[in-house]
Amino acid sequence: MRAVRLGENAGFPGGANAGARRAVGEVVGFLNDDAVADKGWLASAAAALEDPTVAAVGPKLALAGRFLEVCLDEPSFFVPGAARPLGRQLFSATLGGLDVLPYFVGPGIHPMETNPDAPPGRTRWRWTTGGEVPFYAPLSEGSGPVELRLNGEVVRPSRVVDLVDGVGLYLREDGHVGSIGTEQADDEGFDSWEERFALAGTGLVTTRQVLEKVGRFEPRFFAFYEDADWCWRAQLQGYRLLFDPTTTVRHERSATSGGVLSRRASFLAERNRILTLLRNGPVAMAARETWKKRRGDGDDGVAEVVPRFLPRALAERAVLSRSWVLKPREVAERWAGVDVPSPL
Repeated sequence: MRAVRLGENAGFPGGANAGARRAVGEVVGFLNDDAVADKGWLASAAAALEDPTVAAVGPKLALAGRFLEVCLDEPSFFVPGAARPLGRQLFSATLGGLDVLPYFVGPGIHPMETNPDAPPGRTRWRWTTGGEVPFYAPLSEGSGPVELRLNGEVVRPSRVVDLVDGVGLYLREDGHVGSIGTEQADDEGFDSWEERFALAGTGLVTTRQVLEKVGRFEPRFFAFYEDADWCWRAQLQGYRLLFDPTTTVRHERSATSGGVLSRRASFLAERNRILTLLRNGPVAMAARETWKKRRGDGDDGVAEVVPRFLPRALAERAVLSRSWVLKPREVAERWAGVDVPSPL
């Protein structure tokens, strides 16, 4: 193995581009520094990439570690004026005596909420969604049987499972890109080869020939959306992108970025979403989302920098369009809304 040392932190796209330039061989794989791949990861992708219509192959991404699945048998209810379903309000959750309330994941749990003025023991909480929708508690490596308590009451988990981190990326009607299957149990629903709109860069595998045609990851993105931008460019050039269910890459989510909720991460994600749309998206979608952001949609700080990056992004679009086989509208009509999870 050969390591390439850069003079500065160039983010994922800068590091990936530097590695690809120095890689030997026709097949080129990209793996995050907080991920571990199956032994068959590259071989399986290489076989699929013999099809010249395929630009890249992505493995099943799984969250590192194993999880207890929890299903609470209770109906959902709705608070007037609010759209989200609620089940049980959890003020405490311990697993083997350790606090796990902040670490629950899955479709059956809402984000943490706080009120520092509330009585002791009631200053933070999380709502479940109710309706027997599962959520998951992380298990410590090598731990034996442990007792789960919710609000002091012993609860028996359903089973121990692996959780999916993603099996490809979907495209929403507003240009947001997200992971398919994230925080769901790795059941038989993710065991077939599928064509996707995009693939996560966490374990993406392509070829030198495709990289020469589609181009490098956009280096100024630094982090977030560089994979979606690259895959969108491949789609516009008429390529296909495949999810490979036969190999797994285990991912320690956000171990490098510091967490998806950090201020810097939020800024980069939204700035790069708008850049990706300006470079690749349908004109109407790109214009609508850029105008919303320019008018101050969100508090991520992107609105004030839109005028600075807009001219360059449009110039890049003009250059990229010379290699388009499909129109942005055609790609969006094929993929926007496909595999998007239902909102809670």
